[in-house]
Amino acid sequence: MSADARIKEMAPSLDTSERDGERERERESGCQDVDATNSNTEPSASDWVNFSQWMHCFCVVTFDLNLGQALEHVYPPQFMPSDQEVSNICYMAFPDSNSGCMGDTKFHMRLRCTTRRDSLPGYNAECSPALRQDGSHYWGFVYFRQKRDANLPRGYFQKSFIIITRLPFFNLYYDILSQLAPRYFEDGTDVLRLASEQINRQWPALKVGKPLQLPLMECSYQICIPRTSSSSRKSTAAEGVGSAGETPPAMAACPAAKVLASVNEIELFRSLDFVMEQLYTLWELVITAEPIVVVGTSPADCSYMVQTLLALIAPLEYCAEARPYFTIHDSEFREFTQECSSKTTLPACILGVTNPFFVKLLKDWPHMLRLVDNQKNMQQQQHLLLGQKHARNIASATSFSSATEIGGRSVKPSAALNGSSSNGSGDASSAGLHSKYRPYLKKDKALIKKVLLGMKTKRPEHVQTALIRRHLLELTQSFMIPLERYMASLMPLQKDISPFKSAPNASSFKLDDFLATLETAGPQLTSPLKGDWKGLYRRFFRSPNFRGWYGARHRELQLTLQDLQLQALSVANLEHWAHDKQEVEIIDMILKLKQKLNLYGDKAAQLEGINGTQQQIRAQIECMKGLLPPDLKNVVNL
Repeated sequence: MSADARIKEMAPSLDTSERDGERERERESGCQDVDATNSNTEPSASDWVNFSQWMHCFCVVTFDLNLGQALEHVYPPQFMPSDQEVSNICYMAFPDSNSGCMGDTKFHMRLRCTTRRDSLPGYNAECSPALRQDGSHYWGFVYFRQKRDANLPRGYFQKSFIIITRLPFFNLYYDILSQLAPRYFEDGTDVLRLASEQINRQWPALKVGKPLQLPLMECSYQICIPRTSSSSRKSTAAEGVGSAGETPPAMAACPAAKVLASVNEIELFRSLDFVMEQLYTLWELVITAEPIVVVGTSPADCSYMVQTLLALIAPLEYCAEARPYFTIHDSEFREFTQECSSKTTLPACILGVTNPFFVKLLKDWPHMLRLVDNQKNMQQQQHLLLGQKHARNIASATSFSSATEIGGRSVKPSAALNGSSSNGSGDASSAGLHSKYRPYLKKDKALIKKVLLGMKTKRPEHVQTALIRRHLLELTQSFMIPLERYMASLMPLQKDISPFKSAPNASSFKLDDFLATLETAGPQLTSPLKGDWKGLYRRFFRSPNFRGWYGARHRELQLTLQDLQLQALSVANLEHWAHDKQEVEIIDMILKLKQKLNLYGDKAAQLEGINGTQQQIRAQIECMKGLLPPDLKNVVNL
């Protein structure tokens, strides 16, 4: 086949071989073709402090006949990504398959930052793990448009509008994407400037546990980011329109307001209906951080399914790597796909891919999830979903936005449920889970039967999602409660905390000791599932999810011990302690108290009660200073 014929045939799918030939030229050209929005009259990066809490920048990627995929615009221009980040953004901004994504397609990606940036410690300490700002990765929300245009050399218009952010607010950013991208394609770069300036000027700072109003163009979003302690309750509360119960009446009464009951929770059932029989197997694979490759025909399908898998173990944080959409041009390609000498060295990650090349390349991966190929009907389904959503909004007193606008459906209810294979048998190219994994737990047939019955009776998707989410939440909590209880037992006794000694350390986690507690305080107390719970805990113990959870809990214990010692110091009779002490010992105590104040100064604004303790510590310092002669205080600069 000639080159011209091949280009003509593969134009809708952005043939990978064509882009390979232009890759080196794109690297050499760098960012020289980026639109010159970076003028001397633009404000500096310090003027975008408020904007940068919510977003990093807007990007526009186009297909250049000479360069391939190229960055066309960045706004604000002060936040130009690095060369490596630009390369990753460009290659992941377009579909990497032969599906021919005509029309508009929405999906999201996750890419590693070349330089780690400081996250917001106050915000991250208060919000649930699933909502934390990531200092080492970006999220990219992509609106890809492809349509025929005889006036262009290749006969197709291909361009992507991208929101780059550090926040995993899927519902919020997909909605913003749907609002801004079509405007950009109609009105050009002024949309980027106006939106950025409005966000920077009118959006509040990131706050947890309080209603926030986010005006954008003619719309005003109303959100509430749940605190860590309320994240579980919020997960179940956000399953319907009634979940906006925490929203103040004044917010709900605003006719122009768009209330997001959850900024990040998507409709799970849309991706899981064709693998309901393997729901518990998938839960085990995710909670133990097994390598999973999700194979689909479009990035919309893959990114949605990967995000659904991560949501299966909520509120537990998934601490391994996850790439909702991954291409062969990603800078981490070798890191995740290199041939391994044994299966024990396979990376703990979930990859969403569309290029058939990955099926052969990752043949040694133990778990492959093939999605139903419904790409041909994606646009019709998008219009249907939007129509249904509009009808619900009219019938509802409050406008409610959910994940119905995220991309296309990953699966179809008509898919054969028996098409999936949990034991590795059957056609490897059929839709479903292909794995030889033997689950440790027996599945809850009652739940599966209830959900399948709902499929036959046309039960609404959000109701199906509510059933699945509530059940998985209870399952994950049943799994984690024994671990949390054991961690609490590692805390030293209150009597062992002395104001005059270093704070004691929490005891280390011992797997055998923990397993011994399961006989009387195991998950069987709260979960109806039967099976080898101990075997599942042993597998979990070796996973990044355990290491991430244990590391976070251990740090919390250590900080709690430090706080308890700080409180003990604040009420101790230091004047009596100092009556038989040398001056050098008193000075040492003063320095120790000052060190404690400096260490927990930032924390004081976040934790209730610490401010009072700090005042008492300052009083103790002044008391100690009064015991020293004036000349000595001047010498040591106290």
